[in-house]
Amino acid sequence: MRARELAQDLPTTSLDDEAFVAARLIATQRLPGIAVVDGAGQPVAVLPASRVLGFVVPGYIQDDPSLARVLDEVSADALCAQALTGKRVADLLPATRHRVELAAVDGDATVVECAALMARLRSPLVVVVDAGRVRGLLTASHLLEVLLGEPDSGQPPSAK
Repeated sequence: MRARELAQDLPTTSLDDEAFVAARLIATQRLPGIAVVDGAGQPVAVLPASRVLGFVVPGYIQDDPSLARVLDEVSADALCAQALTGKRVADLLPATRHRVELAAVDGDATVVECAALMARLRSPLVVVVDAGRVRGLLTASHLLEVLLGEPDSGQPPSAK
């Protein structure tokens, strides 16, 4: 099975989109992250949901999680919205010189090639590209579903 056959038609976001809208898209569609494309539709980065969380939770709370207990839910919601308001998706990404390799594969990539790239880059998804354009996205959970096979027996595929 090839990446283009497994690719799901999931949303992407652009560098100039509002960060809050991208975060809401990740949340409402329960995505592990979102692919970021430039103005020409070329993939440039993967924005993991964990990166968005790291952006909205203040550093002092990340350093001392016990401080999170002093915030009530209303304050926490406001904190998140405030951190994203007026920001673009590009603001959530590391500076270009600090970005990791783009988690992207050609449409002809095998399941194992996709899994190896995800594991190496610790990316929750890979962008499937054909002719320089985003064909779709492949999430780690979908890839595991394919690798593990049907859940009928509860046994690994080789144990059947």
